[in-house]
Amino acid sequence: MKRILVPAGGAVLATGLLASGMAGTVQARADVASDPMARNTAQAASVASFWLASNGAALRAASAYPWDSKEVRKVVSKGGASPDGSPGSAAPIDEEKAPISRAQNVNMPKTTGKVFFVDASGKYRWCSATSVQSNYRNLVATAGHCVYDTDGNRDVLDRWVFVPGYYQGKAPWGIYVGKQAFTHYDFDVYEDYDRDYAFVTVYNGIGFTGVKQVSRKDYERFTGPKRSWGGRNYILLSKDVGRLGDNVGGQGVSWNQPMGKVVRAFGYPAGPHPDGNRPYSGVTPKTCYGKTTGKAVGASWLKIEEHIGLKCAVTPGYDGGPWLANYSNGKRLGYVNGVTSTFADQDGNDRIDYITSPYFDGETASVYNSAKNVWSGKIVGPNGELYK
Repeated sequence: MKRILVPAGGAVLATGLLASGMAGTVQARADVASDPMARNTAQAASVASFWLASNGAALRAASAYPWDSKEVRKVVSKGGASPDGSPGSAAPIDEEKAPISRAQNVNMPKTTGKVFFVDASGKYRWCSATSVQSNYRNLVATAGHCVYDTDGNRDVLDRWVFVPGYYQGKAPWGIYVGKQAFTHYDFDVYEDYDRDYAFVTVYNGIGFTGVKQVSRKDYERFTGPKRSWGGRNYILLSKDVGRLGDNVGGQGVSWNQPMGKVVRAFGYPAGPHPDGNRPYSGVTPKTCYGKTTGKAVGASWLKIEEHIGLKCAVTPGYDGGPWLANYSNGKRLGYVNGVTSTFADQDGNDRIDYITSPYFDGETASVYNSAKNVWSGKIVGPNGELYK
């Protein structure tokens, strides 16, 4: 795939901020890398049917994206990250003009789910992610390493989809196929984990309602997902379930916020601790709550100099999940102020007790702002045919 660099400047950003109810002016400039995923409806329908075939067998077979235990070490507190402009934010979907309560609890947001993909070795994997505010209600936020294939040295991971509210092979609000990925150029090219975040536009959700055997003539005429085996012809009965943000809402996004801010992190932990202990199954989402570090944290083995940290004893699978500031217990909405990027062992007992996120600054806002204005569209029409 060919990588496209999208220039992001203050004047363009200011227009987008006003259009989406954002506050603050983005002063930083960033090299925004944009990579295509499913380029058209035929590819998108193929990706969706791959994951939902046989009652979600591929979804159930997927495992958390693995972490090398050698990369779980103690991170070092240091002065590094700092705002590069005025604080700014985009309000959650349907909350553009409403105040956000500061009350906190463990109500799980509908926006949280899993992103599924096929890695360089051909294995089915997943990370955590969330729906966020965008002009077309079609945007997912996650970690950059859950989108860009650092191991295979390719562009984006294969067959990428987002499933909000995922539970044991079920997609209660449909499956959303990735159309276009936006990352920071420094992560895309140099694997700089200080920029380990990504925003992905997704097509309208697609749901499969069953399989129907048809004649050869009807099979050839049908332009939607279909299969032929055993001398018989079948079409997959599919339907458009609408836009992501209309179905589950979308979290706000904030940047250049003070360190030491209280956040609630969400995700699906599943992997083992370095000592092999597996306290989590990855079946249900978990949450952590607390203040982020007052100073930046660094990890030289991952080129990290400007992360923020949070005390949280979760395991891989949690990566990509959102850190939400100002989380409202009733509305289940807040502002994404980070995404889980790495795991650390601060007390040296071979157990993860700390997670880190890139500091969201004006360059993060540039990547987000480039993604949140991009339309994606539908996969299927009213009769299950590919939408043109």
